[in-house]
Amino acid sequence: MRFKKGVVSSNKMDKTVVVSVQFYKSHSKYKKRFKVTKKFYAHDEENKFNIWDLVTIKETRPLSKLKRWEVVSES
Repeated sequence: MRFKKGVVSSNKMDKTVVVSVQFYKSHSKYKKRFKVTKKFYAHDEENKFNIWDLVTIKETRPLSKLKRWEVVSES
């Protein structure tokens, strides 16, 4: 089971939040590190998380077309 930490970037959907996770990648030729942001749709049963909240998400079974993550806790 995988866990990720990120920031809630949208909570406009019912029982769903969009979590932005930032990580670093390295260029294969020049070896320079650069920041990459990826969005994950996560299940939020009680609609209790707001924008800019720092949360931890975990991988789960597919819940809809895009949702494969669930909010575990506020970090």
